[in-house]
Amino acid sequence: MAKFHRRKFIATAGAAALTHSCTSRLASHVMTSQLHYSIYASHVDTPEVTTATLGFIPVTSCCPVIIAKVKGFFAKYGMPDVRVVKQPSWAVMRDKLMLGAANDGLDGGHLLFPMTYLMATGEISYGRKIPMYILARLNVNGQGISVANTYKDLNLGLDSSPLKSIYAQKTLVGETVRCAVPYRRVTGDFFMRWWLAYGGIDPDRDTSVIVVPPPQMVASMRSGSMEAFCVVDPWHHRLIKQGFGYSTVTSGELWNNHPEKALTVRAEWVDKYPKAAKALLAAVMEAQIWCDQPENKAELFEIMSQRQWIGVKSDLICDRLLGTIDYGNGRVVKNSPHAIKYWRENASYPFKSHDLWFLIEDMRWGNRSPNFETKPLIDAVNREDLWREAAKFIGQEAAIPASTSRGVEKFFNGLEFDPENPQAYLNAPKMR
Repeated sequence: MAKFHRRKFIATAGAAALTHSCTSRLASHVMTSQLHYSIYASHVDTPEVTTATLGFIPVTSCCPVIIAKVKGFFAKYGMPDVRVVKQPSWAVMRDKLMLGAANDGLDGGHLLFPMTYLMATGEISYGRKIPMYILARLNVNGQGISVANTYKDLNLGLDSSPLKSIYAQKTLVGETVRCAVPYRRVTGDFFMRWWLAYGGIDPDRDTSVIVVPPPQMVASMRSGSMEAFCVVDPWHHRLIKQGFGYSTVTSGELWNNHPEKALTVRAEWVDKYPKAAKALLAAVMEAQIWCDQPENKAELFEIMSQRQWIGVKSDLICDRLLGTIDYGNGRVVKNSPHAIKYWRENASYPFKSHDLWFLIEDMRWGNRSPNFETKPLIDAVNREDLWREAAKFIGQEAAIPASTSRGVEKFFNGLEFDPENPQAYLNAPKMR
């Protein structure tokens, strides 16, 4: 069997991109997939189908879905024909999930986990309820907030208050202060709001929070059309390398090990093909384990840098995935505890308490009624029961948490979210 050619990787700030033979790699993946498929099929009941169509947005949180495809984990569990297709924006992802793969859309994919709920209720799907399941969390941490170089002298960090008078003056002379997020009513939107509000800036009155697809964030900052953005890497590092801005915080500094993207699949597909869903989930979970193993990092960077995946140079990906955070203003943190994680520290398990946090946070910002019944919706969307089954299936029973709640969550602004007393958090002030 042909082997994937690798060079020795040295984890330094100047880690170089590794080069490999595409032909050799493809041949290796095909042969590995065929071998894994035969092993799988001979020992367990095979999935009802061998294919599914999954979407992803080119940000580092998509890594497990890509690796499940490229490294043959889907094939290993009997689904060699899974398609993984890049999407230009979260709005397009939503529209294609509404269609389903049978109608030239998607069966599932890498998604901002709150969107799963907003689709299930029809709030972002034109009033049409699209039953969706969260099968796994794909990662924790990984986002951040960057600002334009216009504000480099302010050396901004957790405290955004130095911007308050500047934004007020801009508004006074008729300028619109734009702060970009990848989608409304998701973690990135809330993190931007937290950061602004902590400095006394009302995100709804003092700024205009706009939606910009992640791959367009840097270009929009370069054009001067916005002041700040919140997004997942590698777009912060690219902004810094191109000299158009710097990072103020990573999202892990706002809430360490916060939930991020999820593996979400249309409920109709999971219910119709339960064995295939289990295989799909097992493959992604195994890919998450692979992504977090230090010996695989060099190969991960090389794969993700390819055009059909994230499509940026590997040196724009590697540092932050290794925990080296260059903020672009002279501050560099190595071995950051806030680096993105795919499997370790229960990153993959979809805690129901995190979904409850989202629904309560959505209420805090006036997006839904405080009387909304959260439990029935969470129980309908969050399929942590399937995650537990898949964990046992791949020999990771020890990774199953004792509870569906991660307990009390603490945030940078002094607030706490207790899943046993969500009302207290709902009543907490939004502004500092």
